[in-house]
Amino acid sequence: FFREKIEVIHDGINTQIACPNPNAQLRLKTQSGSEIKLTCNDEIVTFVNRNLEPYRGFHIFMRAVPEILKQRPNVRILILGDSEKGYGASPSPSKYGQKTWREIFTSEVSPTISADDWSRVHFLGKVSYSNFLSIMQLSSVHVYLSYPFVMSWSLLEAMSAGAAVVASSTGPVLEVIEGDFNGELVNFFDQVDLALRVCRLLKEADRRMYLSTNARQTIIESYDLHGICLPKQVDWVNRIAKSRD
Repeated sequence: FFREKIEVIHDGINTQIACPNPNAQLRLKTQSGSEIKLTCNDEIVTFVNRNLEPYRGFHIFMRAVPEILKQRPNVRILILGDSEKGYGASPSPSKYGQKTWREIFTSEVSPTISADDWSRVHFLGKVSYSNFLSIMQLSSVHVYLSYPFVMSWSLLEAMSAGAAVVASSTGPVLEVIEGDFNGELVNFFDQVDLALRVCRLLKEADRRMYLSTNARQTIIESYDLHGICLPKQVDWVNRIAKSRD
């Protein structure tokens, strides 16, 4: 009875702001205190959670990091997100004490990573929206993992900014990502395949360009704020108002 009365309209992505920028750059402080400048010529893997947690696949990503660092000696891994309580359960105090998910999973993988390699992993915490967009514009490969749950805006904005995406084959990610067209899909729990696909994309510039071009076009055609979503929202409100006349 209610189904025919329901419409699903996304809030919309401002594709004029979340757009590719070949001149994007970011300055980062290293663990040693020195400063580096990252540009689109650098090899950059990005991962974003509002809060770093298993619900959004942080544990799977971290388990793939050692192999990515091993295979790609020039890659920089940028991890965005806080360590507060997220959508899922917090770590069990009886098992982990007061440790955060970030501390738990970095402790798990760091013994397998050399100090030099670990220096190429950057935890950036919360960042401003403008810095977030710059990071997405710089991203060579963006990794997005999630339990079947609400899809993050960050995925759509990364696609709009022109990032090549490797994502988990889970709902509702499958509503947006079509494997081998506008992104690559992996089994959520398969960190070996995740690392393999990320490394392969870092090697294959033509494939990255193909996926990123199609990703941005997907957002423009289906999720653009001004061209698609806002007009649908206005039309919906007008139809409701007219039905009440």
